[in-house]
Amino acid sequence: MHLAFASDGICSLSRLTEGECGEVLEVRSHASGRTDRLHALGVTPGATVTMLQKFPGVVFLCDQTELAVERGVADAILVRVGERR
Repeated sequence: MHLAFASDGICSLSRLTEGECGEVLEVRSHASGRTDRLHALGVTPGATVTMLQKFPGVVFLCDQTELAVERGVADAILVRVGERR
């Protein structure tokens, strides 16, 4: 699932450009284990994320933790786009 940018700046994490920041709004997933794991790693509503790398895998900073996930997982993380760092 790829969400295009909405007028209110909401999109999937995978749509952020490198260096762009956002605030996690929701983690959508059909596999509850994946959602639980992301929550345990700090990817929760209100957390600040910064896109570090998009290829070959998605690497992002969530608060003070650097995480690497598959593109499908990044597609399931809904964020509100903030400012570029």
